Amino acid sequence: MAKKRLGYIGLGKMGKPMAINLLNAGYPLIVHNRSQGKVQELVRLGAQAARSPSQVAAESDVVFTNLPDTPDVLEVVLGKDGIIEGAHEGLIYIDNSTIKPSASREIYAALKPLGVSCLDAPVSGGDIGAQQGTLAIMVGGDAETLEEVMPILQVIGKTITHVGGPGSGQVAKAANQIMVAAQMVAMSELLIFAQKAGADPRRVVEAIKGGAAQCWTLDVKPQRLFAGNREPGFRSALQAKDLNIIMETAREYGLSLPSAALDAQLYAALCAMDLGELDNSGVISVIETLNNEDLRIDK
Repeated sequence: MAKKRLGYIGLGKMGKPMAINLLNAGYPLIVHNRSQGKVQELVRLGAQAARSPSQVAAESDVVFTNLPDTPDVLEVVLGKDGIIEGAHEGLIYIDNSTIKPSASREIYAALKPLGVSCLDAPVSGGDIGAQQGTLAIMVGGDAETLEEVMPILQVIGKTITHVGGPGSGQVAKAANQIMVAAQMVAMSELLIFAQKAGADPRRVVEAIKGGAAQCWTLDVKPQRLFAGNREPGFRSALQAKDLNIIMETAREYGLSLPSAALDAQLYAALCAMDLGELDNSGVISVIETLNNEDLRIDK
């Protein structure tokens, strides 16, 4: 049986390696991106270039998007020359972006009458997970559609979880980002606290990693910070964007999320310091500034 024709729109830090993995798995691939240099990279590997999102949709069985924010996705899907203009019966649309759950539900409602099945499928695992095909994928939408595309998603992800109906994948990703931000801020605080209070933060990390504080963040991020490495990873500007999505969604439901609200302010401050291009662990820069204490790095 012939493999489905795939389309991928958005060849950024995450989207490009994900698209390459799909291409390497033998799927015919048509791609579109604002930056044509990245399109040409994929073309050299065997992909076809498209002039617009509508062309991608018209020539694909399954089309993916991986874009920075909610307005970008809405424009690419529902705007002029967007996916909706190339939509056809049986098309499956999968959004790997992180956007507002309400926007995913809006897209689902707009495309369903055209015979298009939609999955919101944001990912977690960073650029390394994208390169290695080991991402966690949180899926909202119809279970039957997910079952149909599961072999495709297994090329780019290791853990694929059907969370529920339309928008549920985005709710799960927002929940993920609440936890990620909290861990990054807590790690930043404990490192500066330990150092300023007279203990070696390296030894403190080793001491607490074996107890209840153990988490991926403590396993991975302090070593990078001690080495003076604050390069992304996952950019702080995107962490700030995700926290804004969380707070906007919380307001829609009348929710009070005091810790997430504070974390959103800290990441907003980091971006105001023109440090949004740092790794999301770079929020330590705000904690350093507040305490007039720089984390000592290994020489």
